Formats: sequence, C-alpha cells, structure tokens
Amino acid sequence: MTIQLDGHRVATTMRTPGHDYELAAGFCHTDGLLGGATILGVRYCADGAASQSEFNVVTVETGGRAPVPTPRLGNTTSSCGLCGNEAIDQLCEVLAPLPDTDPIPLGVLAAMPESVLGSQGLFSATGAVHAAAAFSPEGEVLLTREDVGRHNAVDKVIGRMLLDRKLPATGLGLFVSGRASFELVQKAWAAGFSTLVAVSAPTSLAVQTARRAGLRLVGFTRGDRLNVYAPERITDDPRWGSLADGS
Repeated sequence: MTIQLDGHRVATTMRTPGHDYELAAGFCHTDGLLGGATILGVRYCADGAASQSEFNVVTVETGGRAPVPTPRLGNTTSSCGLCGNEAIDQLCEVLAPLPDTDPIPLGVLAAMPESVLGSQGLFSATGAVHAAAAFSPEGEVLLTREDVGRHNAVDKVIGRMLLDRKLPATGLGLFVSGRASFELVQKAWAAGFSTLVAVSAPTSLAVQTARRAGLRLVGFTRGDRLNVYAPERITDDPRWGSLADGS
C-alpha cells in the first residue's frame, strides 16, 4: 500500500489489508510528517474506474497544513549501528520527554500476552501475523490490531487513537507481539504512551532511546516473568508492585 500526505508520496508498505486509513494516519503521525497539523480526511485514491490498485493507495489530507514531507524521523536502518546516537538526538529535537506517570504494575504487564491473545483472531487462524494493543493501567485491552508487519500493527493502533482524538496516550501501555526495535520505541514515544511491552527482546538502540524518552520499556514478557530495561532501576520504586499483582 502506498501512503500519500496531501498528494505527496511518503511511503509504500507491505501490509495485511484492513484498517488502511488507520495505518496511513498512524504512519504520518509517528514519522513526524504532520508537523502538528490536524487530519481533515483520509481516503483511497482512484483515478477513474475501479481497479486492482484502487485500494492500495491511501492519501491523508490536512488541507496543505502539514509541511512538505522531509526525511523520516529517526532516519536509520538496522545495519547503521554507528548512527544510533545521531538518530536519538534527531528524535529529541522534535519529541519532548514523556511526562512521569505511575508505573503500570508488573503483574499487569506480565499478563498482557495472555490478555491480548483473545483478540488475535487472525493470528489464531494463521499464526502468521503480529499484534499490537493499547491497554489501560488496570490491564484492560482497549484496542488491538493485527498485521503481517509489527510496525504496521502499531501504526494501526495509533492511527485509530489519533482519528478518535485520543492522543497523547499518557498513562497507557502499548503491547507488541514481537521484539522492541528502535522504530517501535519511536512510534510509542510519538504517540505519548508511557509503557511499551514486548514479548521478545529490545535492541540496544531501543533501550537507549526509551531511557532518553522517559518511556518504560519491558521485554521478554512471558506470563510469569519479564525484564524491565527502562528505567534502569525499579527496585527502589514501590509503585511497580510485584509480578503477583494484577495477574
């Protein structure tokens, strides 16, 4: 699917069809392309009769209020290890540190994989897609999206919340069914989530970025165990509770 912003092509992504408007809106927001502009509409682009490609081009419209697209936030790749600090510095120029909120209890975080599984219908049928979910401090799953790409699933969640005027997601958690990459930390930060929970490991750049952002980063979340990577120490903060709490 190709994503356009006010007629400018900004990305092409391989996605699982469905919730395409959310994906386009979320991508534009988390990549810093909107520049504070309000989305006025999202639509499919078709230049005449319906065709196979009609639903593979989506345009996000701000009435020209968004800046002309420039290189993406955190313009880096997994093979670009030496530019990690530069990538984080770029984010810090446009994203403010997240406000301090009460931590979501460890027991709630540890239970998220099981809590989200019930809303992963496509995964249950195919075993071939990732999931992302927004959840409350009490562990209520507020919104789940699935996609063959982890980044797309996250953008669909964030796009839905953006279109519903529910951003920033202060105090809420974001769950992802795979590893936590730099890009996913960037997206969680841009949306204002307070906590990012991953089933697998984070990358070292993801950990560095989360600590700079003030984002709580949790990985290897497997029911009865998890690892907290950001902040660096939680033993002196009783607000985190224990793994037995909330499960």
